[in-house]
Amino acid sequence: MKSLLQTFSTACLVFSAAAAIAQPVAVVVNPYKPPANPTPLLTTFVDWDALAVKPSAVGETRAVFDNPTATLEKFEMHITTLKPGMASHPVHQHGWEEILLVKEGDLEVSLNGKKQHAGPGNLIFYASHDPHNATNVGDKPATYYVINFVTDLFRTLPDKPAIEQAVPGKLPSGIFDCDHAAATPSATGARAVVVNSPTLTFQQFSTHISTLNVGQSTKPDVTDPGDELFIVRTGLLEASINGITCRLNAGSFFYCAPNDKRTFRNIGTTPAAYQVIKVVSAKSPKPVVP
Repeated sequence: MKSLLQTFSTACLVFSAAAAIAQPVAVVVNPYKPPANPTPLLTTFVDWDALAVKPSAVGETRAVFDNPTATLEKFEMHITTLKPGMASHPVHQHGWEEILLVKEGDLEVSLNGKKQHAGPGNLIFYASHDPHNATNVGDKPATYYVINFVTDLFRTLPDKPAIEQAVPGKLPSGIFDCDHAAATPSATGARAVVVNSPTLTFQQFSTHISTLNVGQSTKPDVTDPGDELFIVRTGLLEASINGITCRLNAGSFFYCAPNDKRTFRNIGTTPAAYQVIKVVSAKSPKPVVP
């Protein structure tokens, strides 16, 4: 994956993990692997249509990132497509927390032994050590983004499912309906907050959907200290980051490194909506004061 300086070009919680694990299941421990690419990731644009598709035993996969960042031990992202009836992997668990965003299709998600449905627009959060997997229960391929923001804090956590740790104030595993999160109108469009909470490995994990009306722009040179992933949901978005500009259509996305200056503009003929997934850790820089 090339960097930005190269040419490659709350909340509506519909399901949550139960208060107690259901029937015991065999759980595989997924071991941690250091980043495949040791070079810290810079802000990077990714065109959906340019991603290489690799067949797998259960469908297809698109590799995206597997790097450290300026603040994270590892940021790994890939996109999985499951054939009907196929599962992502056996039920497994790991210390770091994981995020899935369903692009299309119907999944049955196993969370702590309970099976729940997740469809297009749903965001799935797997808390530390909670057993999980996903199965395509539809009659068409199911595609979802897989996002692993990894802080070194995961090494210090008990080897025990988050549901059993039950730490007050920390986000539990759950499935969130992003499409039906309440939106607040703004002068340029709207903003819908889906999740905003501390977790066991992040000081803050948040995701929201911003919509820009036709011809509208964000404020110029906005900065944020978190590691952020922006996924275009609808429309045509022009993103300018540190003076580099890229046009992105639905499905495309970009990683924005902490405190990089960015400006977004809707250059299409319909509203442009994009989902922001952000994490803040103890290593995140302080916010830039104008």
